[in-house]
Amino acid sequence: MAARPQTLPAAAAPVAVGTGLAIGRGVDHALAALAAFVGAALIQIGTNFANDYYDAVKGADTEDREGFTRVTQSGLIAPESVKRATYLTFGAAVLVGATLVYVGGLPILIVGLLSIAAGFAYTGGPYPLGYHGLGDLFVFVFFGVVAVTGTYYVQAAAVLAGPFPLVIPPGTLPPIAVVASLPVAALSTNILVVNNVRDMETDAETGKRTLAVRIGYRWSRVQYVALLALAYLVPLALWLAGPASPAVLLPFLTIPLAVAVARTVCTHTSGEALNPALERTGQLLAAHAGLFAVGLAVGL
Repeated sequence: MAARPQTLPAAAAPVAVGTGLAIGRGVDHALAALAAFVGAALIQIGTNFANDYYDAVKGADTEDREGFTRVTQSGLIAPESVKRATYLTFGAAVLVGATLVYVGGLPILIVGLLSIAAGFAYTGGPYPLGYHGLGDLFVFVFFGVVAVTGTYYVQAAAVLAGPFPLVIPPGTLPPIAVVASLPVAALSTNILVVNNVRDMETDAETGKRTLAVRIGYRWSRVQYVALLALAYLVPLALWLAGPASPAVLLPFLTIPLAVAVARTVCTHTSGEALNPALERTGQLLAAHAGLFAVGLAVGL
């Protein structure tokens, strides 16, 4: 329950897209891709544990919240046990990341440490990002741009460079990797948007100033729809600009699901409606990323 498996598409999706791009450009490396996925999943779970613990001890999680059960706040697991699980999970991510550091060198070491630090800082530390309206930016950057480009980079570095490079080797981080990361970044952020719209009232009462609390229902919904649009404009742009074949448009098959979820987000505020919308946004991320990965693998 504390690991929140419904959020794991946010870990798998960027690895899928980064690997699809690596296959399409002929620099794929299976072991590096596997290590990237395990590391990303551990960082995601560790972040979830940290959120569960810090939201409870800071008083942000109360009995009035409408989301899924939090094990610390509900008393199912002792706070110190959840805190210990957080450190152990991030420690496991460091161990897995050591293999990626051997391949990706100093750049991936810096990115990995920043990702773990950000996972803690989302709800912990002296200036928790999620409490000051910066959670959406954190997810967009680390679970989107960094995760996709990092997945591509470690595979390209394994193929094109020697062990432990001190700088980014030529050809291992092309601009298309950054562009291809944007749909994952957008849809991963939308998972948080739904979560924060659902919890807006209780977050405001407990002093948790998420972006949704700061901008309100209307602009949070605008944000959700704008991020959806970005997720579909990027594949279209890649096709129209020339580097990709029509196969890159496969994510358009998910538009009916996107429209249905957006309709719910734009018309409801209750947990009864938004909890399923949260799960369906995760499903949308997984489906879009899977199809986009296939399109990149066969269409470049």
